[in-house]
Amino acid sequence: MNWFDEFPSAVTVCDTNGTIIYMNEKSSKTFSKDGGKSLIGKSLYDCHPETANVKIKELLSTGKSNSYTIEKNGIKKLIHQSPWYENNELKGLVEISIEIPFDMNHFVRK
Repeated sequence: MNWFDEFPSAVTVCDTNGTIIYMNEKSSKTFSKDGGKSLIGKSLYDCHPETANVKIKELLSTGKSNSYTIEKNGIKKLIHQSPWYENNELKGLVEISIEIPFDMNHFVRK
């Protein structure tokens, strides 16, 4: 079941070395100016500034998640980076980039 191939948010996956091993269609389009699908097999560390590389290394060493919002070209996005596992062994990171509205409801559930 490859539902994430056509998922309307960008999904990018790397291994524990920071090598990109998967990009869905939206991710490929998002990074088309940087090479799109040709980025598969390339290092995340070559695509990011040193501050981001430090964060990537931290996430890979701790297995923690990271979330934040950005605005670029008039589009606001929620970025969520999370470890992925296989047989309880850390295998890398998944980044999901979701376009969100500037004004967004927030609910506190009980």
